[in-house]
Amino acid sequence: MWGWWQEIVGLVLPVACGGCGRPRTELCEECAAGLAAGPRRVRPTPEPAGLPVVHAAAPYENAVRAMLLAHKERGALGLAGVLGGALAAAVRAGAGHAGDAGPLLLVPVPSARRATAGRGHDPARRIAAAAAAELRRGGTRARVSAVLRQRRAVADQAGLGARDRQANLAGALVVADGGGRLLDGGRVVLVDDLLTTGASLVEAARAVRGVSPGGGPAEGLRAAVVAASPSAFEINRN
Repeated sequence: MWGWWQEIVGLVLPVACGGCGRPRTELCEECAAGLAAGPRRVRPTPEPAGLPVVHAAAPYENAVRAMLLAHKERGALGLAGVLGGALAAAVRAGAGHAGDAGPLLLVPVPSARRATAGRGHDPARRIAAAAAAELRRGGTRARVSAVLRQRRAVADQAGLGARDRQANLAGALVVADGGGRLLDGGRVVLVDDLLTTGASLVEAARAVRGVSPGGGPAEGLRAAVVAASPSAFEINRN
C-alpha cells in the first residue's frame, strides 16, 4: 500500500534522490550508505584554539555533500531523518557511555537570521531534533537545548578563509537569558550539519563556556557534526 502511494505521489510531485538525483526516491540505498562510513574524530587544519573535541559521521563529499545541500538550501526536509541518524552516531561516538552522568543536551549552532528566513527553516536545529529522537529510541536520554542566539549580524561565510571566518563570528553568539539553567545537569554536545574551519563551533563553545566559568555545563564540552571536510576527516590524530 505504501509503495503504491509513493508511486502516485511520484507522478504528481516528482521526487529525486537527494544524493544522486535518481528519480522516484527521496534517498537511494547507495547514497544512504555514504553516511555509514563510521563516525570519527575530526580536526580542521589549522585547528583553531578553543575548538572542542569534534566527531563527524562522514566526509563532506559526493552524495553526502549533495544531501546536506538539498536539505539546507532546497527544502528537502524529508532528509532530516537520515541526516539526524548520522548526527546521532557522531554524538554517541563523542559522548561515550557515561552511565548516570545526565542526559545529552544537543545545542545546535544557529544559522544567521537572514539565512533562516530565506530558507524557511533552521537546518541544524531540524537535524538536531531528529538526532535527539534517534538517541532516545536507542535508550539514551537526549533532548535539544536551542539556547544559542545571534546577538549581531554576521557576513556570509562563503568564500571566507579560516581567519576571516573566525573574525566574522567572534562574539556573535550568546546564550539566551535563562539558557544556562537549561544546560545544568546534562552533558552538552554542540551540533551542526558541517565542519569546515571550525569557526562556528569555536564561537558556540565560547558562548557556552561563558555561562559557566567554573565548569558546570561546559565541563567536558563536546561537538558533533554530520560531515566534515575530507581533509579534516582524514587527519585523525587520536
